[in-house]
Amino acid sequence: MKTDINYDQLVDMECRRQESNRKVQMYYRCLIAMATGLSVLLTAVALYSILTPNVFSEYPAPNINLPLPKVEACSDPCKIVLVESIPEGLQFNSSTAHPSIFRAWMSLMDEARISLDVASFYWTLTNKDTHTHEETANQGEAVLQKLAELSGKLSVRIAVNTPQESQPQDDLRLLSDSGADIRKVNMRELTSGVLHTKFWVVDKKHIYIGSANMDWRSLTQVKELGAVVYNCSCLATDLGKIFEAYWFLGESKSIPSPWPVSFSTLYNKDTPLQLPLNNTPSDVYLSSSPPSFCAAGRTPDLQSILSVMEDAQSFIYIAVMNYLPTMEFSHPKRYWADIDTQLRRVAYEKRIKVRLLISCWGSTQPIMFPFLKSLALVYDPKSKLDIQVRLFVVPATPKQKEIPFARVNHNKYMVTDKIAYIGTSNWSGDYFVSTAGSALVVNQTASQSQEPTVQSQLRDVFERDWNSDYSTPLTQHSNLRDFC
Repeated sequence: MKTDINYDQLVDMECRRQESNRKVQMYYRCLIAMATGLSVLLTAVALYSILTPNVFSEYPAPNINLPLPKVEACSDPCKIVLVESIPEGLQFNSSTAHPSIFRAWMSLMDEARISLDVASFYWTLTNKDTHTHEETANQGEAVLQKLAELSGKLSVRIAVNTPQESQPQDDLRLLSDSGADIRKVNMRELTSGVLHTKFWVVDKKHIYIGSANMDWRSLTQVKELGAVVYNCSCLATDLGKIFEAYWFLGESKSIPSPWPVSFSTLYNKDTPLQLPLNNTPSDVYLSSSPPSFCAAGRTPDLQSILSVMEDAQSFIYIAVMNYLPTMEFSHPKRYWADIDTQLRRVAYEKRIKVRLLISCWGSTQPIMFPFLKSLALVYDPKSKLDIQVRLFVVPATPKQKEIPFARVNHNKYMVTDKIAYIGTSNWSGDYFVSTAGSALVVNQTASQSQEPTVQSQLRDVFERDWNSDYSTPLTQHSNLRDFC
């Protein structure tokens, strides 16, 4: 993956996109104003014709049937459940636990009656895909079998990053032969990135979003976190618009600018969707990356992250696999400090407590360490500066070490004293500039309910991991070889 667009071009593209979005939003406002005015006028004419029927007898009323934009409050009985994959052999001395992602996926397929849309990076759900003979692949194989069965009974659509020739494609062939519709999104040609998103939309009323790929290892050998939302058509419809963008791009060689109005949304960081989530009043929205994939009204993922940090009043806890203030895959190398600068700024200006839990495994890039050590230096209790970094290591037996690309904490979330952010991206520049990702952002600070908020549950997950035996403080003397 590479980025051939220079910074000035990116700024120019973003300015043109924002200008296009403003024009679309102005068009919406004009439509609403015109429709409202016309409605009032027709009501007056109708009333006058009733009171004075003879006046209009020679002039029949016009047959006008305009589609009026609607903004309705969401009253769906939405239920959200945090879900996790805990790698085989990983045990916590904690009562904090959540349903498995495997069970969540099987449950969603049980619920499916009409349609199932999956946005995915790649597919390796079987032992054959990974050239392994692991018993724990049985969960991924069960998911694939059930998906194949559903593909012959209802509408199953899969948007996937265009696979490289070396990548396994047997799963996709099986699903296609079973009746699934598959579109490969050529992100390399569109943005020079990849389709890294991981979400499901079921019957346009249930969703899953999180860090887990369509990979058997994501169910039993990799630590993952996501969220399932049931019976929430308003939110599912909005996530469906992001899927439809991928679906469109699966047959397009260029990105629309601006996107057609049908892809736009009313819900973003400034005007979130207001809905009852677990019987709790909640402000919710979905963000997306890259910015060129965001239709009018959609908050780009980077802006969502920066906004969540800005709104924090007490603490910011972050758990991601990779953290780099660079364009990780660009040539030539490029520094990219948007998130890093924001963290340092809020720690200094607002005295926010910052905690970063970063993964450490066989594929960890050594260049991450000096940048993380630099952040960890922003710690001085006397000056009320409090940024701390820890490394999370998933232990592996000799046999488990033979499983390729496994035994890692793959989480991608952030939680503050106000907001829960559950995403699908690693935290380096490419994921927000050229790679397709998405995130669910939930604010329940207005809650008066006895139900635990999503934010409190996610905070408990972070603190469980932070205080566990698998977490080690990063110091200036920490060495990659000693940990990973």
